[in-house]
Amino acid sequence: MRVLIDTQILLYAIYQQQKIPSAMQSRLSNPDNDILFSAVSIAEVAIKSSLGRSDFPYPPEEVADAARAMGFVELSLGARAAIRLADLPWHHRDPFDRLLIAQTLEEGVRFVTTDRLLTRYSDLIELMS
Repeated sequence: MRVLIDTQILLYAIYQQQKIPSAMQSRLSNPDNDILFSAVSIAEVAIKSSLGRSDFPYPPEEVADAARAMGFVELSLGARAAIRLADLPWHHRDPFDRLLIAQTLEEGVRFVTTDRLLTRYSDLIELMS
């Protein structure tokens, strides 16, 4: 199964694994699953990191390298996913989340998130459990 994880889950997987329930940890480590992380998440980390916030100590290059080292697969943002934004309902205003949803719909993958509001977009979206 191909599973795209949201930015928060990506950061938890790298820096705070204790925040991920055991069922999700099993899913992330199952070799039968392709766990995807998006270039959009790395862009989000880069922007937040560039703001110099003391509560956001995550260097984007380190996050990308750690995700790859964990066996996660990078998902680039393609034009077709970006075009989907034009027709995406405005259930959510965060541009990064909207891009992740567009990628999910375009790729036809499962998307796991911590944001309940995002489940309004599709049955492909599930809350971390």
